[in-house]
Amino acid sequence: MTYRVCLVCMGNICRSPMAETVLRRTLADHGLDEQVAVDSAGTGGWHAGDPMDARALRTLADHGYDGSAHRARQFTSGWFDRYDLVLAMDRDNLSFLRRMAPEGVEVRLFRSFDPDAPEGAEVPDPYYGGDEGFEEVLRLVEAASDGVAKHIADEIG
Repeated sequence: MTYRVCLVCMGNICRSPMAETVLRRTLADHGLDEQVAVDSAGTGGWHAGDPMDARALRTLADHGYDGSAHRARQFTSGWFDRYDLVLAMDRDNLSFLRRMAPEGVEVRLFRSFDPDAPEGAEVPDPYYGGDEGFEEVLRLVEAASDGVAKHIADEIG
C-alpha cells in the first residue's frame, strides 16, 4: 500500500511544488520513495496547468533539484480520500483545508515537522519578492522535510 501526502499552498507554483521536489528526494534518501507518493496543489485554481514559477525552478536547479515536470493543480474537497497526510504551507491555507476536510483527516502545517521551528511557523509566500525569498523557502522546506520523512516512516511502520 502506498502512503500518500499532498503539500498545499495558494497557487501551486512556488512553495508547495518546491516542497514536493525536496520531499521526494528526502524520502528517497530515507529509502521510502517506493512506499510514498508525494503531490502538491493550490487552494486557488488560477495557475492550474502552469509550470512552476521560473524563480522557484531556478532556485531548485541551483541546489541540484529538478522541478521541471511540475504542473499546477487545484486541491478540491474530493481529494481528501486520496491522501493520508495533507500539509499546508501557511495558516491561511491550513484554515481553508481544515474547513473542507472530513472528520479524521490529518491536516497540518508543513513546518510543524521542523524541530527548530516555533509553533505555528509558516513557509512564507515568495511570489511578490525577489530571489532571496525563494532561497528562504528552499531552506525552510529542506529543514522540515527530514521530519516529514521520519513521521511517514513511523506511520507506515
